[in-house]
Amino acid sequence: MPPRGPKFLSCALACAALALGAAAHAAPGSCLAPAAWYALDAGAPRRIEAARLLGEMARRDVVLLGERHDDADDHRWQLQTLAALDLLRPSLVIGFEAFPRRVQPVLDRWVAGELTAQQFLEQAEWRKVWDFPPELYLPLFELARLNRIPMAALNVDQSLVKAIGEKGWSGVPDAQKEGVSRPAPASPAYESMLFGVYQAHATARKQGEPAASRSDPRFLHFVDSQLTWDRAMAEALAARSKGPERPLVVGILGSGHVRHGYGVAHQLRALGVTNIGALLPVDPDSDCARLKPGLADAVFAEPPAQKAPPPKPRLGVRIDQTKEGVTIVEVTPGSLAEATGLKVGDRIVTLAGSRIERNGEVIDAVRAQPEGTWLPIQVRRGEQTLDLVIKFPPRP
Repeated sequence: MPPRGPKFLSCALACAALALGAAAHAAPGSCLAPAAWYALDAGAPRRIEAARLLGEMARRDVVLLGERHDDADDHRWQLQTLAALDLLRPSLVIGFEAFPRRVQPVLDRWVAGELTAQQFLEQAEWRKVWDFPPELYLPLFELARLNRIPMAALNVDQSLVKAIGEKGWSGVPDAQKEGVSRPAPASPAYESMLFGVYQAHATARKQGEPAASRSDPRFLHFVDSQLTWDRAMAEALAARSKGPERPLVVGILGSGHVRHGYGVAHQLRALGVTNIGALLPVDPDSDCARLKPGLADAVFAEPPAQKAPPPKPRLGVRIDQTKEGVTIVEVTPGSLAEATGLKVGDRIVTLAGSRIERNGEVIDAVRAQPEGTWLPIQVRRGEQTLDLVIKFPPRP
């Protein structure tokens, strides 16, 4: 990795933004003030200065920053927190759940300045392995590139997580486990939480079939898959923290892997890494009774944003990603899709001549299409291949 360059003004501005959180005031009926940090080391969230908290975090070996993957403010919070930590401890590594280990060379080339943003996303197979809007994450990637901060791919291929979810840890050959070691067993509290998730997402069962229990092999395999996910990321974080420079390694992860120390932190401790920090973003109107010690070291109350109303559906279909490809599962009566002749069960093959493999490609193409223009679409219907044209009406 090339030598680190000078710190940029954006980092200083980010730190200033964090410090300014101390001027905020809690809204009536809430215990949290927007744009402020709260330590979770007492019976109730305790207001803490950003400089003090982040100075403490900069002395950890690993710091985990949670996120809701599709929340833009969560990623802005991560950006300013990373910038502040980079000033406090220049030897920094940023690990991302979004990337499987096999694309690590692509991350290295990006940080070295050898790729455009488009090349980086394409070579890292963003649409295939993550598929959240890349603009949410690009500022984090650009921060790493501008400051030559190494990026680490933390994840494994989802095919491995899926295989273990179907067959359990012991049912998948070691050669297919990408070098991941056997995870530490889940704590009883984590297993209880996972059981709730499993029940909520369980598919409808046939009449008379018993509900899932904790001894159900399907649930036990589900636990194995989650532990594998946590273990893989913990291993990657631990390996980077033991480098010759003893860097501060910051993990950018879904909040579910961070809360209560059940997931990645639990596996890190089993690997011998115990000096861990955990920070989470929360809404300022969060139920403070749930913000208890152990949830994280601290939370940042994000100011509420005025959200624009969601755009009206432009096409009028609901799509699903199946083994066969992107398939239409619902057509809204009276919609543009119905007028075009699209039907439930149609598999979308191409849009404007480009082959379609992911739901996001359909969504992006439809959103980008200007009013008053035509968009060729090819679908597979049974044994037929049909070429249709979506005719977007002009703006009123």
